[in-house]
Amino acid sequence: MDNESYDFIFKIVLLGDSGVGKSNLVFRFTRNEFNKDSKSTIGVEFATKTVQIDDNKLVKAQIWDTAGQERYRSIASSYYRGAVGALLVYDVTDRNSFNHVTTWLKEVEENAEKDCLIMLVGNKMDLTEQRTVFVRDGRSFARKNGLAFIETSALDATGVETAFQRILQEIYKTQTKKQLKTTNGGKTNGVSGAGASAPMSVSRGQTIQLSSTEPPNEEAKTGAKGCC
Repeated sequence: MDNESYDFIFKIVLLGDSGVGKSNLVFRFTRNEFNKDSKSTIGVEFATKTVQIDDNKLVKAQIWDTAGQERYRSIASSYYRGAVGALLVYDVTDRNSFNHVTTWLKEVEENAEKDCLIMLVGNKMDLTEQRTVFVRDGRSFARKNGLAFIETSALDATGVETAFQRILQEIYKTQTKKQLKTTNGGKTNGVSGAGASAPMSVSRGQTIQLSSTEPPNEEAKTGAKGCC
């Protein structure tokens, strides 16, 4: 641990097939970098970043980037313990990576904390012409499984900061409510962070809409502005 000041520390894991861009999402968020020659993660890699959320609280994100290859699955599963957030990532140009989301979702639900918040992330949205998984596909799966949903591009940074900020805000909201119930015998009022200034919610089943960047196709016509 370093000497950096923070109010809370939350563990987040990234899940998904090899090659969907998990490592570059972490690089973009933590270093504002993109490595086009990045190699597949071996086992689990670790990064941190401290951000300020709506209540002027400093939250340190411990981000665990898990390998997507099958041979590392049993090794990585132990790292899910203690995770309170998960980004379930697929590549919008790779239909198979989207088809495998169900398996990854089952894995995180079996290994992470019971109240772990899960966000479905469709990465590489900049590759419009190569897209095989459309916005409606991701949105439908997210709603059916009670997940938050967003599309991102690690290459041009679209949606990356938003994805991490929103899930950290929601984790903070969930965890502080949990603490309030423990300390106040079930009462959830009268404690900082739980009032009108509570963080913006990205509860399960909601879509984070990036109205200026959504792909110009028929799926975009169905989306409402803001979280829906």
